[in-house]
Amino acid sequence: MKEALKVEKKKIRIRYQDQLNHLENLVAKMGELSIETVRDSVESLKKQDAKLAEKVLEKDKKIDEMEFEIEKFCMELLALQQPMAEDLRFIVTCLKIITDIDRISDYSGDIAEITIKTASKPLFKPLIDIPRMSEIIQGMIRKALDAFTTRKVNNLQKLSEDDDLIDGLYDQIFRELITLVIEKPSGISDAAYLLFVARYLERIADHSCNLAARIYYMVTGKRVKIE
Repeated sequence: MKEALKVEKKKIRIRYQDQLNHLENLVAKMGELSIETVRDSVESLKKQDAKLAEKVLEKDKKIDEMEFEIEKFCMELLALQQPMAEDLRFIVTCLKIITDIDRISDYSGDIAEITIKTASKPLFKPLIDIPRMSEIIQGMIRKALDAFTTRKVNNLQKLSEDDDLIDGLYDQIFRELITLVIEKPSGISDAAYLLFVARYLERIADHSCNLAARIYYMVTGKRVKIE
């Protein structure tokens, strides 16, 4: 009888670990999709590619669905498994970071919608700093996701430096657009669209820092500010 109980407990533990692994894979996949939305939204704007922008909106919808699926799965684990210590931190962190990932894809969707609105006419100015912002942000999200899957958080606080770069690029874009509008007032609407894009990317960087801070807590149990 005791041996049978031990076998059953082992099976339950293995099944529980499989559930945790499945949760990690779902969150990682959601994060990967968010990187794609950032990349493709800016690429669609750069190329004025409305079809690519539509694909971004489709991925944004998929991420919305995944957020609901993961949230439901986390709640079931909390209710049925009553996790403790590291497992509890992991599940609660998953619940929190999927909100940041969803917001990242929402902002990417906003950029895609601007592409669709402006695809029929030339850009107000060549895109130089906005693609650079996108590249840095993709790297920020990648660093956070790598820490999530490897549990190695040593480099996460360096995201503050990346965020400073993003803030600097946003300020630079703002100043440049203001100067161009003064020279060409008729372009104010087109300039505003580009400023919105830069602002959305700046907000995505903030959510990337949120991801990093939450993952740092998940691994170490310590709270840090990454901004």
